[in-house]
Amino acid sequence: MTPLAEAAAAKISRGGRLDLDEALALYENDDLLLLASLARSVKEKKSGRDVYFNVNRHINLTNICAARCPLCAFGRGPDCPGAYVMDKEEVVAVARRAAEEARDLGEIHMVSALHPDKPFSYYLDIVAAVRAALPGVHIKAFTPVEICHFAAVSGRSVGDVLQALKAAGLDSLPGGGAEVLDDDIRRVICPRKASSAEWTEVVKAAHRLGIPTNASLLYGHIETPRQRLEHLIKLRSIQDETGGFQAFVAFPFHPENTGLSQLARVGAWEDLKMVAMARLVLDNFDHIKAFWMMLTLPVAQLALAFGADDLDGTVAEEKIIHAAGAKTGTSISREDIVAIIRETGYIAVERDTFYNRRRAWGDDDNG
Repeated sequence: MTPLAEAAAAKISRGGRLDLDEALALYENDDLLLLASLARSVKEKKSGRDVYFNVNRHINLTNICAARCPLCAFGRGPDCPGAYVMDKEEVVAVARRAAEEARDLGEIHMVSALHPDKPFSYYLDIVAAVRAALPGVHIKAFTPVEICHFAAVSGRSVGDVLQALKAAGLDSLPGGGAEVLDDDIRRVICPRKASSAEWTEVVKAAHRLGIPTNASLLYGHIETPRQRLEHLIKLRSIQDETGGFQAFVAFPFHPENTGLSQLARVGAWEDLKMVAMARLVLDNFDHIKAFWMMLTLPVAQLALAFGADDLDGTVAEEKIIHAAGAKTGTSISREDIVAIIRETGYIAVERDTFYNRRRAWGDDDNG
């Protein structure tokens, strides 16, 4: 271990904050078990032995997209095979069916592509209709990139767009579309999507309006480890300012069917390292997700020993990740996710979107 990596590990043990060079030294040290031990210790100081999940349903409104990013396998042109747009009635029907099939559905998670022709009113009407149909269910919808798109097509400010969505029933935003907050990288992987500054503007505006968001990183394409860590430090700085991020999730890049299909999917070693480094760098984030659908269930379960404290949720019928070649299922039962968590020795906690406990399965609970 280099002296800087050793000093960084000691700083973490004292509760200190890593700078970029210290984080990079730990990352490059490649001692995965050390990272696991450090990250697990930090996690347990924040959330004890609890590991969270929620009962949620993903709805992807359309795959017709004006951006057509090289990193994406989901977006289509309007005349391409498989292109679709859901209307308001279809969305409400899916949401109602999810509520009927799930016991205590907690969250509807809606994201889509950047449709070139749909007006902002289309999205507002859908949020309002889902809110009317499921008044007690949390609506998490639209990445910061989508919010920028809505502002552009409507001629309204980002703040006005967010206020209108909140009035219609929106509760929070997911953290997608951040990819890597480095515009040299974005010009290659997503040149027609929101810039780093625009993504940041949206999350800060949302936080000011009392709309919490998540944060994310897409890794394993053309970025360097230093750029990954710089991204984390940018997120940490935003959180210092606003306190509005609820959780962070690192998404491994799935290259199949994308414009970057020549790249290989990174392995489990890198996945676990990213989970641990996120926990160590993002000292002002309470929750780090291991999104099982992206990582696979075995790796996500193992990530609970690397600082993660959340497996996301039951999901149901996710399309964007699977278009890029993800081989995981599109949903998981509450019973299975509880069993996966409890097998690690942690307590399975069903949460709402704000991390309030709804139900817990502990050591002495056989149910």
